[in-house]
Amino acid sequence: MKPASKTLLLIVLIVAAINLRPGITSLAPLIERIADELSLSRSLISLTTALPVLCMGLLAPFAPRFALRLGLERTIMLCLMLISGALSIRLIEDSTPVLIGSSVVLGAAIAIAGPLLSGFIKRYFVGHVGKVVAWYSLSMAIGGAAGAVLTALATQLLGDNWSRGLAVWALPAVFGVLLWLFIPNQNVAAEAAEQPAGLPWRKPRAWLISGFFALQGGLFYAIATWTVARYHEAGFSLLQSNNLFGIIMLMGLPSAFLLPWLAQRFNNRYVLLMLCAATSALCLAMMTFKPSLLPEVWAVALGFALSGSFALSLVLPLYETNSPLDVSRWTAMMLFMGYSLGSLMPIMTGFMRDFSGSYQLPFAVMMSMALLMTVLAGFLRQGTQPADAAQELGSA
Repeated sequence: MKPASKTLLLIVLIVAAINLRPGITSLAPLIERIADELSLSRSLISLTTALPVLCMGLLAPFAPRFALRLGLERTIMLCLMLISGALSIRLIEDSTPVLIGSSVVLGAAIAIAGPLLSGFIKRYFVGHVGKVVAWYSLSMAIGGAAGAVLTALATQLLGDNWSRGLAVWALPAVFGVLLWLFIPNQNVAAEAAEQPAGLPWRKPRAWLISGFFALQGGLFYAIATWTVARYHEAGFSLLQSNNLFGIIMLMGLPSAFLLPWLAQRFNNRYVLLMLCAATSALCLAMMTFKPSLLPEVWAVALGFALSGSFALSLVLPLYETNSPLDVSRWTAMMLFMGYSLGSLMPIMTGFMRDFSGSYQLPFAVMMSMALLMTVLAGFLRQGTQPADAAQELGSA
């Protein structure tokens, strides 16, 4: 098979990235309805978001091993097959076991694909990392926003059946599988022999990066699960609440593309991380204590800042090492810690809501997490190595 063109490589990367989020964010517009129809507590229904995120964390360290055995490109394609299967199985019946079981399979597939896509970028786009990560993060934001904004409409068009509305996101995954068939598989065994085994547990910066990612991941998935319910509790109609949540998700689109580009262009990724974290803290404070004061303004700012934090986090492992497989290991550690801890936030939010009778307490906790993100970003900036800046400017 002939080597794939750069254009095709970018297209398959974009399509794969789009498929990493809709299976999770599509639950938010329907979560209250599903909980009522299946007679589930808010703590239990939050498992539909928490379990895939937990799987994304726990299984991420195994991604490099799968790449060694099957090849990086073929493993990514198999993950897209699992995503399409997990979403399709939701057509079987409207039941709790099917919903939660498919969420576990979905999380497993995303867990393996995530680190390998970072390695894919390092392998094929050396010298253009910042630009390609901008497209990569934008594509994930598009997938997340589409799942949040279009699922309710899809449900209505498909007979007002929420199982069909959730399963419709299997279609882009099937399309992704077909495209990845045209990407030749490469052997990484020789490269692996030159790299240390395991994850970079002894690297202090790996811990800082992973801690930052854990906080922003926890915020994202808690917000993706409970924002509609928070606004509805504050007195907004269900339509208004969904619209505000849609604004948050849609504002992630320009942020996901713009901030990685700015970070590479001006070598200021840690300053941008601090600004995004501080902005998220301010917006969450308003949602906690004054949700009816200029809600559209804070929704716009939160969507931009939260997506920016995620997009910039994806860049960080790419500047810590030069090998595609080693980048996958750094990313795997980041995702392992980030998603394992982040998966607890939707459950904790639901538990705190059940315990306190209000969403104010859990959203105040989220505000504190965003403030801690600001501090960690400052530590990352102080520990920047001169080689990192040189590498980044060299790829501009």
